[in-house]
Amino acid sequence: MNFWTLFFEQQQALHSALLVVVLTALLFALLLPVQRRSLRLAWGALLLCALALGAGHLFDSGSLGAQVAQRSALMLLGLGTIQVLAVWVFRGLLPGLNMPTPRIAQDLSSTGLSIAWGLVWLKLMGVEPNQLFTTSALITGALVFAMQDTLGNVLGGVTLQLDNSLSVGDWVRIDELQGQVMDVRWRYTSIRTRQGELVIIPNSALMKNRFAVLRAHHATPRAWRRNLVFKIDPDIPPSRVIATLEHAARDAAIANVLREPAPSAVLMEVSAAAHHYTLRYWLDDPARDDPTDSDVRQHALAALARHSIRLALPREERLNLHAPTDWHSTSTQRDEQRRLAAIQQTELFAHLPSPEQHALARHLIHAPFVAGDTITRQGAVAHWLYLIIEGEAQVLIDAPQGRVPMGTLHGGNFFGEMGMLTGEPRQATVLALTDVDCYRLDKAGFAEVIQARPEVALEISAIVDARHAQLNATPPLPGQDTHAKDDLLSRIREFFALGS
Repeated sequence: MNFWTLFFEQQQALHSALLVVVLTALLFALLLPVQRRSLRLAWGALLLCALALGAGHLFDSGSLGAQVAQRSALMLLGLGTIQVLAVWVFRGLLPGLNMPTPRIAQDLSSTGLSIAWGLVWLKLMGVEPNQLFTTSALITGALVFAMQDTLGNVLGGVTLQLDNSLSVGDWVRIDELQGQVMDVRWRYTSIRTRQGELVIIPNSALMKNRFAVLRAHHATPRAWRRNLVFKIDPDIPPSRVIATLEHAARDAAIANVLREPAPSAVLMEVSAAAHHYTLRYWLDDPARDDPTDSDVRQHALAALARHSIRLALPREERLNLHAPTDWHSTSTQRDEQRRLAAIQQTELFAHLPSPEQHALARHLIHAPFVAGDTITRQGAVAHWLYLIIEGEAQVLIDAPQGRVPMGTLHGGNFFGEMGMLTGEPRQATVLALTDVDCYRLDKAGFAEVIQARPEVALEISAIVDARHAQLNATPPLPGQDTHAKDDLLSRIREFFALGS
């Protein structure tokens, strides 16, 4: 009794096997709904198998039609079973064991098993595969020649996976294309760009050409160095520019910028028109390269403005006969009025006579900050105060129990007055919650007024004493540095060498 005779006698086994495979596929679809699309080939084969079994009942038992239908059903059942098992292993079991594999592994495994099943099925039909290949050597050679590109893609995909040169999740750059590897199939590799485009690249092209892996998905730390170029006025000392750029990137809380390796700045090129500086920082997410570059540039430009470092921008002069001749003086007057308004709206200087307010306004330095910047740091020594024009800043105290928020500063507030009046270190850290527009008044600017009229020291000390009394109405934090306020006037006079 041969296989087919036995098979026809136990035809019910084919129906039972089909039912088991269908239930297995349904179980997978219920447990992993996101992977339902991966069962499309399996459902197609199983549906054709069921149709073949149904067609077999239309013929007499043992007839040629019944035999063809049942043998076809067996072939399709085997292919469907292979697809279901491949999906279970590569989409369910291995990811569950934290062993994800690229799609090409599933494709090659299911393809190899399907070919092996096809050879077994031919043998069951009474056809010797060896004889088939021997008699069709010419056809086989023609097929291999016609499929050389396909074979190249398959071998390329396998090689890329075996030598770990490219993996799903890597960020890569190929010529002008940049994106994340989404899948490696038997014929191609798919890359998702930041614009949302899905680009298909044949595996053979990746094997023949150069590509850059910007960040491997398993790399630790996940870092990618970015370079930002600034063209600075050549009259500015390079050491001053480098220090300003580095502090701008290091001191600010900028998302996706790594603390280690630390940002650095270098002088890259020197010319008569401009000095070219490069600010280098390390990015932890290639998908956020442009937005993070923008954030770092904002902090760098604000820092350059605070330190009066001019950009080397192209300039040209045009003569406009119809333009007002006093445009420059008008712009200067607006700036002077804005500075004077900042002095007049500040409690510390609002009581001073108008000439002294104008004198202070001339010494104000524009100091913009970007959200996330550290404006002052507790313990730092700086002989100036800040006048806030717009924005919000948070005051924080470093205490033994950690950093404690003490309040929020708004437009019209000032801080850092003790550093300017007595030279003492900063008593708190101030962080910019939003973009903050400030003016800075240095000790040298205030000295012009206080030395011309020493009585200002008494007036200022009274205002500062009253302000500190109000701020210190609550008990001080453990470890917070406090000062006796009764000697503030003497310390101001000593700091400015006013005498007794």
